[in-house]
Amino acid sequence: MMAEKNKIRGNLVVFVVGQSQIQRTLKQMEQLDSLRSAPHYFGAIVPAQKIIGTEERTIRGQKIGFTVKAYMPDVIIAEAAAELDDIFNENNLDFREEMANNCREILQKHKVRKETDEEYSVWCVGGYHGSPDTFLIYGDKIAGFLKSEKLPLDEKEIEKTLEISIKYAQNDLTIIDWDGAFVFDPQNHFGSALEMFEIANAQLLRYRILDNELEQRMKRVNQLLKEMDGKKLALKSREIKQVVRELIAIRSASVLEFESTERDIKLIGDWYSARLYDLIAKKFHFDEWRQRIHLKLDSIEDIYSMISENFNVSLRARLENISLIGWLILMVGWFILIVFEFANLAK
Repeated sequence: MMAEKNKIRGNLVVFVVGQSQIQRTLKQMEQLDSLRSAPHYFGAIVPAQKIIGTEERTIRGQKIGFTVKAYMPDVIIAEAAAELDDIFNENNLDFREEMANNCREILQKHKVRKETDEEYSVWCVGGYHGSPDTFLIYGDKIAGFLKSEKLPLDEKEIEKTLEISIKYAQNDLTIIDWDGAFVFDPQNHFGSALEMFEIANAQLLRYRILDNELEQRMKRVNQLLKEMDGKKLALKSREIKQVVRELIAIRSASVLEFESTERDIKLIGDWYSARLYDLIAKKFHFDEWRQRIHLKLDSIEDIYSMISENFNVSLRARLENISLIGWLILMVGWFILIVFEFANLAK
């Protein structure tokens, strides 16, 4: 198949990743009759997805298959796949948007939080002969689709977008951007790349959720500190310490989870998959997310130390005041006794 400027057949996979309000244990998931493993390309090292539902919907007269997948304990993915007669047709952006909206509707059935999700599109081209570089005559459309942009892009922006790519064999090519990717493979082997994109988006979702959760709880601690004065410190300190303990628990669990996932990815042993994940991580700014979260976690330690110090100082001050009052009472008592003693002597 020659990559002349005519209709190019392909496939579009759109998925939305969200966090469910329901946390399932492994035992609970195993008890679901409909549960089965999704195709998995990385062995037992990387956690496999579980399929928890499928359905078919009609969009613009075309039947689209939807698959609902889950990562333990609460990450849900709604994935839609469609065949396209002309993958570079400009109307495909609107079609993609409708697929994504349907994915979100399906996620709501699984109690997924509306406020935070990750949407991604993978445009797949296969069944061709020769180098995929011949498809770069569509570079303007590839860049526009990856950025979900209908307006013509500047040539430099197009070149910059196409640079973020990876090749394994002579005849394959994967171009990566923030909102989507183009995968060219003459053998139509798209499964492993698709799973890697879903793993990365699930990781990005966890970063965003953790960052937001830390931000909200830190604001709560700061508000409690502002509301306190010396008299209220004892009353508020228990509430503050409880919030800080929750933050520290979140820190421990999240850091272990993130480090475990990224370590497992590096242990895959598949050069292409490991390189692909590194490229996605760079595009998704995982290093910046980690730094941002670690800064907030360090702030938690500072807040906890400050609270402990203030509480100890306040406690010492209260004990000193109690001791002083005790001495005053004792002195008054002795004074009264002395007065009575002199009164008796005067008689």
